[in-house]
Amino acid sequence: MRDEDYAYMAKLVEASQRDDSDAFAELYALTYNKVYNYCRHYLRNAFAAQDAVQEIYVTALTNIRKLNDPTLFVAWLNQISFRTCYDMTRRKNPGYDMPGTSVFDFLEDEIHEDIDPERTAVRKMETERLRRAIDQLDFRDKQIIILRYYNNMKLPEIASATGASLSTVKRHLLSAQDKLRSLMDEGRS
Repeated sequence: MRDEDYAYMAKLVEASQRDDSDAFAELYALTYNKVYNYCRHYLRNAFAAQDAVQEIYVTALTNIRKLNDPTLFVAWLNQISFRTCYDMTRRKNPGYDMPGTSVFDFLEDEIHEDIDPERTAVRKMETERLRRAIDQLDFRDKQIIILRYYNNMKLPEIASATGASLSTVKRHLLSAQDKLRSLMDEGRS
């Protein structure tokens, strides 16, 4: 997005903060496709994505006065989108855990409970440790880890969904992986 677009949106945010419903409607029109596509990809269900979009914009509208820097509207909306989709997934699947990734060797093997209950118990404990470690990450790092490894999104897709550059996504992904390795190693001590 160009700087002019952010400046224009900032003016719309300021007007929305003064209860200008037309300005918020224009913000909605400018950002809807990106938000919907993000939700559709994250939730993998068109109906759930529509529900999420509705919840996201209600949250944005009711909290727009709390946004101190109007130029950060897109980033703020991205955070609301991620949090809403993440929360919807957790509500739908109370036992929701981040699935294993090739980054973590201990989660790579497929384990069947009926074959090896001990390995299954170890895997569940390791998965819970990983979930707690992910929860300790900064918002952006956590977002990128979830999009990359839970949603199997490619890095350019993550960049597009979050409004970040590809190099920023790569930097956050590497940083998050390093932090997670460190947190997981600490937990074993």
